[in-house]
Amino acid sequence: MGLDQIINDCKKNYPKAQEQLYQLFAKKFFGVCLKYSSNYADAQDNLQDGFLIIFRKIEQFSGKGSFEGWAKRIMINNALQKYRGVRYMEVINENIPDTAIEVDDENISIDYLMQIIQELPDQYRLVFSLYVLDGYSHKEVAEMLKITTGTTKSNLARARLILKEKIEAYTRIEIKSLAK
Repeated sequence: MGLDQIINDCKKNYPKAQEQLYQLFAKKFFGVCLKYSSNYADAQDNLQDGFLIIFRKIEQFSGKGSFEGWAKRIMINNALQKYRGVRYMEVINENIPDTAIEVDDENISIDYLMQIIQELPDQYRLVFSLYVLDGYSHKEVAEMLKITTGTTKSNLARARLILKEKIEAYTRIEIKSLAK
């Protein structure tokens, strides 16, 4: 059965079609949820809640554009919902240089990178994930999180600095353990 048929059957609330849609996208959307959650359990909750919203709003999908893009946006918005308007997302008045993060693929696993991204404070993790991992502009990130573009830039710079420090520390530990 093709995706268009599955979507049409989901619009009719057919449980089998909902299960098929879930099976098609759960792994990919779980990755999206991990980027915006502080831990694995929250990501699982966000995935389930996101699918419930998709099933409830699937009538609104007109077939124009990508279903996956439409559904991904729901997943992201669902995960962000708990952080919107939170007061700790304020500009940090520090002069933080724009930090580039260089990663040696051979020494650092994707699991470790996801772990340290999840360990970032919420405001930094959300901005980093939206801007770097999903490619939204500062203006779009600001609108999604209801903060200023200056705050997104500051939070991104802080996130990059924290990640760079953790990667450098990890690399130093790896080099020491290899030297033994």
